[in-house]
Amino acid sequence: MRKVEISRNTAETAITVAVNLDGSGAYDNQTGVGFFDHMLDQLARHSLIDITVRAKGDLHIDDHHTVEDVGIALGQALTKALGNKAGIRRYGHFRLAMDDAQVACALDLSARPFLIWNLPFPTQKIGTFDTELVREFFQALSTHGGITLHVDLIHGFNSHHIAEACFKAVARALREAVEPDPRMAGVLPSTKGAL
Repeated sequence: MRKVEISRNTAETAITVAVNLDGSGAYDNQTGVGFFDHMLDQLARHSLIDITVRAKGDLHIDDHHTVEDVGIALGQALTKALGNKAGIRRYGHFRLAMDDAQVACALDLSARPFLIWNLPFPTQKIGTFDTELVREFFQALSTHGGITLHVDLIHGFNSHHIAEACFKAVARALREAVEPDPRMAGVLPSTKGAL
């Protein structure tokens, strides 16, 4: 079963995340941060990973802890759901266009977290959402999901489109990486013997 639920509770946030790697892209995300919920919905829909998030955070301070801690919890959930990673494709990449924005993503479910982030935003806010939190989310996801993650903005001038293209590009790359490889059934996609 590649389906898990985890909880993470700190003095700043209380988070429950459920994922099903073999889902249909169903989503039910409630973090109290509207734009972030919209991005998590995109991540689920385009990865075909069912994602449910319930988060209560110290939003009276700002959105930072909630967004980062959801990234941590989601990364932990992905790691647990993947198990020993036998039989998966492991690598994924996608180049996604959305209106003026084009974002490229390449990733490796290597258990060696590393983030390369070349995604500048032309504005500091999307509505009330701090654009710098997009990177914070993916840094946490990469670190706690053991993902080597490269994200590059090819071009774009609308911050909303850039952020959404980013989440969708990562989603499509993740979809490819977590899928079972019919030619590698039960085989670990590494010569090291462990991932």
